[in-house]
Amino acid sequence: MLIIGIAGGTGSGKTTVVRKIVEALPENSVSVIPQDSYYNDQSHLPLDVRKLTNFDHPSAFEWSLLAHQIEELRSGRAIEQPTYSYITCTRLPETIHIEPCDVIIVEGILALYDRKLRELMDLKIYVETGSDERLIRVIERDTAERGHPLEMLIAKYRNVLKPMHDEFVEPTKQYADIIIPNVGDNSSAVEMMRAYIQGFMREKNSKPSQK
Repeated sequence: MLIIGIAGGTGSGKTTVVRKIVEALPENSVSVIPQDSYYNDQSHLPLDVRKLTNFDHPSAFEWSLLAHQIEELRSGRAIEQPTYSYITCTRLPETIHIEPCDVIIVEGILALYDRKLRELMDLKIYVETGSDERLIRVIERDTAERGHPLEMLIAKYRNVLKPMHDEFVEPTKQYADIIIPNVGDNSSAVEMMRAYIQGFMREKNSKPSQK
């Protein structure tokens, strides 16, 4: 099994990288574990308190559960991945059944933040995109998909996204094995990454298993 962590700021292009990895691998050989599924359960808090959650801060995540479930998959055991609602700002009762497979991708803005989680990864990728481009992508996405007004998005970027990115997300780049700059315009870097992963898998699969 190959465990890959993919981090990068909001709007950096992580989804594009994940899609290209999935496309490069055999069907049903990869499972994607979104870090966003592991926000803390806040059902014990009033809704008005939950709505104040800073979803870009490391304290918003249940790191121990995420690391435990990745360990379970690595050990060949299935997991029940939690699901999260941004409407109620807490965890949902429904879970997603995930079976172990050849490649597990942990994707999220802070996927490389937690040391224990990093130690479980065979390959760590950071997607780097300039702040102006990330802001444009966030505005385009959230106005089209979520109907958020422009003024609100700009305020959120200034007050939350950018300071959290500078303090917590950007520093995790130091842990990356591969840094992919401006993924939308850098096909050669993406192809290099895909070849690296495929070669890594071949080498890993060629080694005799240790019991």
